[in-house]
Amino acid sequence: VCFFAVFSEDLRSSLYFVNASLQEVVFASTTGTLVPCPAAGIPPVTLRWYLATGEEIYDVPGIRHVHPNGTLQIFPFPPSSFNNLIHDNTYYCTAENPSGKIRSQDVHIKAVLREPYTVRVEDQKAMRGNVAVFKCIIPSSVEAYITVVSWEKDTVSLVSGRTT
Repeated sequence: VCFFAVFSEDLRSSLYFVNASLQEVVFASTTGTLVPCPAAGIPPVTLRWYLATGEEIYDVPGIRHVHPNGTLQIFPFPPSSFNNLIHDNTYYCTAENPSGKIRSQDVHIKAVLREPYTVRVEDQKAMRGNVAVFKCIIPSSVEAYITVVSWEKDTVSLVSGRTT
């Protein structure tokens, strides 16, 4: 847990970050996500969420909601309802009380669409005896979440450096 605190001259008042290390939230479109504002204080704070542009966000029924405790909720959604402004954007929250106002660091919130995809091998031509380089084509929508772990020919794993 990381703490950054602001104390006013009145020692009964404070404002601090509870966990300021959150920088990215990646979630499945089928599950949605809850993102707590990482700030607190005494007396209780008012928490607000903003886009990185500084625009205060608003509730969009069934799509995005800020709970009274400051938690930002992005609801599950079908791929056809994807909206960059909501589902792949940078947000921050602020906390305010008589001690002052603090701003969290930016948090990138990104939805990963749960939809079928196909990985394929790029067509190549080579003359017998020459080297052929094959490339695995992965759709850009899932590219960051896929790792190629093996190559197969007719269900037999190919080992690097081996010819078949």
